[in-house]
Amino acid sequence: MKIVDVKVFPVKPFKPDWLLQFPHTGWLFVKIITDQGISGFGEATLEGNIESVIAAVNKLKGYLIGKDPHQIEHHWQAMYRGSFYRGGPVLVSAISGLEQAMWDIKGKSLEVPVYELLGGACRNKIKIYAHIHGNNTEEYIASAKSRLEEGFDSIKMPLQGPVLGVDNPVYLKSVAHRFKKVRETVGDGVNIAIDFHGRVGPAMALKIIEKIKEYDPMFIEEPVLPENVDSMIRINNLTSETIATGERLYTKWGFREVINSQAADVLQPDLSHAGGILECKKIAAMAEANYTSIAPHCPLGPVALAAGLQLDACIPNFLIQEHVSLGEGFLKEPFKVVDGYIELPKKPGLGIEIKEELLEKHKLKNAASIQRWYHDDGSVADW
Repeated sequence: MKIVDVKVFPVKPFKPDWLLQFPHTGWLFVKIITDQGISGFGEATLEGNIESVIAAVNKLKGYLIGKDPHQIEHHWQAMYRGSFYRGGPVLVSAISGLEQAMWDIKGKSLEVPVYELLGGACRNKIKIYAHIHGNNTEEYIASAKSRLEEGFDSIKMPLQGPVLGVDNPVYLKSVAHRFKKVRETVGDGVNIAIDFHGRVGPAMALKIIEKIKEYDPMFIEEPVLPENVDSMIRINNLTSETIATGERLYTKWGFREVINSQAADVLQPDLSHAGGILECKKIAAMAEANYTSIAPHCPLGPVALAAGLQLDACIPNFLIQEHVSLGEGFLKEPFKVVDGYIELPKKPGLGIEIKEELLEKHKLKNAASIQRWYHDDGSVADW
């Protein structure tokens, strides 16, 4: 079997509606075509930088044409180590999407789900959580109620921003009030994670954690920027709350310091950013040796979610899977959530079929637009 073509499809999401309000939103599907009639899809979405990833995919296409797609590890090494400058979100996102597509092909050619090729399933269903959003506390409460009605029993909310390096008590009280009201709405039987999004300095992060800890967050995501490992270690040592990070770390090498220093309790590798399915399985194995859980990051499209579910199925230290789309519109059979879980995929490869006739119709325009925030004085804020 040989690769004869690689195609890219930047698309605009169908839903959810709240996702469409962000100008940087778009998904990048990658398709690898072989000479034996088997094709595979992957997702190389990099929020706000899709055009850069398209260029990287097209560059790597020259290497892949004529190669056997079954040699996934070999091709990963060649694409990653094949130039003097390694790593970074653009290159590794491109590799991630291509790697997923090769696994899709391999699973289809052998007529088994990808997880069967990676040791087999550890579970028969996969825990998943949903996002809640709004412009005020009342909208967050309504969003939380809606997620529960849809069958979710775990949710995540963002930390409102922008945030000053040292903000005032009014801000701190508003964060605590919003979290308290959501907790009162959903009750103690529902997990609530909160995403600081790296938009908070270390001093402010500790103050916020102190304000909200009585409402039992499932985890605190990116309390500080992920490259600030020393500060994350300090925060993890000073609080009993569960610290999570990893969406902006790439490859096993990017996770090594966080894992070895025990800077976080939960790691969140993104299968479309961190190197793909097998690379994230390696990261999970490193984490397992340190008794650290894995909650894959995926505020992306349904192909990325499909790849994540294959990983979730076969790692023993899996905690919970993020998602924003179940594939409505693009998948012939969207994923279904029942009592907070998605059933273990059973179909070959990534287990999905894409409505390819819709890819061009829903082509993404202005893919390079980026969301930015500013403080009241006009200075740039972390988004």
